[in-house]
Amino acid sequence: MRKNISHSLKSYTAAQGNRPYISSLPIQKLPVWDIIRKNQSLSSFELEITARCNNNCRHCYINLPAGDKTAERAELTPEEISRLADEAVSLGALWCTLTGGEPLLRKDFNKIYFDLKKKGLLVSVFTNGTLINIEHVRMFKRFPPRDIEVTVYGVTEETYENITRKKGSFSAFKKGLDLLFDNNVKVRLKAMALRSNLHEFQEIIQFCREKTKDYYRFDPFLHLRFDGNPKRNQEIRSERLQPEEIVSLERSDPNRIHVLEKACTEMIGPEFSYDCGHLFHCGAGKGLFTLGYDGTFRLCSSLWAPDCLYDLKKGTLTQALGEFVDKVRQKRSYSEVYLNNCLKCQLKNICSWCPATAYLENGELDSMVEYFCEAAHARAEALNITLNNDK
Repeated sequence: MRKNISHSLKSYTAAQGNRPYISSLPIQKLPVWDIIRKNQSLSSFELEITARCNNNCRHCYINLPAGDKTAERAELTPEEISRLADEAVSLGALWCTLTGGEPLLRKDFNKIYFDLKKKGLLVSVFTNGTLINIEHVRMFKRFPPRDIEVTVYGVTEETYENITRKKGSFSAFKKGLDLLFDNNVKVRLKAMALRSNLHEFQEIIQFCREKTKDYYRFDPFLHLRFDGNPKRNQEIRSERLQPEEIVSLERSDPNRIHVLEKACTEMIGPEFSYDCGHLFHCGAGKGLFTLGYDGTFRLCSSLWAPDCLYDLKKGTLTQALGEFVDKVRQKRSYSEVYLNNCLKCQLKNICSWCPATAYLENGELDSMVEYFCEAAHARAEALNITLNNDK
């Protein structure tokens, strides 16, 4: 795959004459994407190097206690990660994202990160920022990440620590963020819209946009737990905003509402209504995958259904990306509820429903999620969307 990309890029460059560059292009417009799509290859992957976290956030779907020895013993070793990354690179992978849990909780994080960089991968890091230290910063300055994405739970100690349930986490967050910014490490900020921070969410938006003017995003949709923990799932439900609150928050953000309006014109209509019975109409497993902390392969980070997991300790990535991905993506539903509702709904592109979230909610890949459905229709009403044959 890399040979094909190299050859194609050389041909492309030669066609441009001796100019050192053509023009300034956003990364989404680079010709490499046409090459990747043509070859239908692997382009990126996500590495959850731990499920453990030093915080205990109310809304989190994956965090296990930092001292969970069972989870720690199940984690892939740096050598296992390196072997799988080598295979991913051989299949054409260009970049990966290190995430968790909290990836910096691992004492061997620097070793894992440096090894991935040596392979030529573009590496992104998702972190809460509270464990950033000077050694991390020195490494990031010498071997720059594609970006580091830090989650902002609040801009006051009371709000932040009410969510993380970790005393001292707010000051640790500020210290880590300052270390990154003061040393000119590329940082992107994101936020989760929660019941516990809604009262200061405009301040969170302002903080994020002032710190990173080129990029900021927030997510109002919370997934339930990967392990199905009923007590933790109830906490997540209690943190969810009501559909009308989501709409109000989105309408207060000009950038976000612009994206939604664009989605309405480009991704909503009868052509997005299906009658084939297939469950997967997204990009899960097509050019990307998620590698779980214990070596499980998933088509996307949210897909935890047991028959959609592949154990990479017993097989190869090539096998997983071949027959196994095809097997999962060929899954069909015979549920009348799914076939006559979600499958045919024209709003699926502004709805958080998918087989993965359906399984987390109800234990079935083809079940409806009333909460996501209500939110999607609230969005549609706010955006004055008129549908044909809408339910």
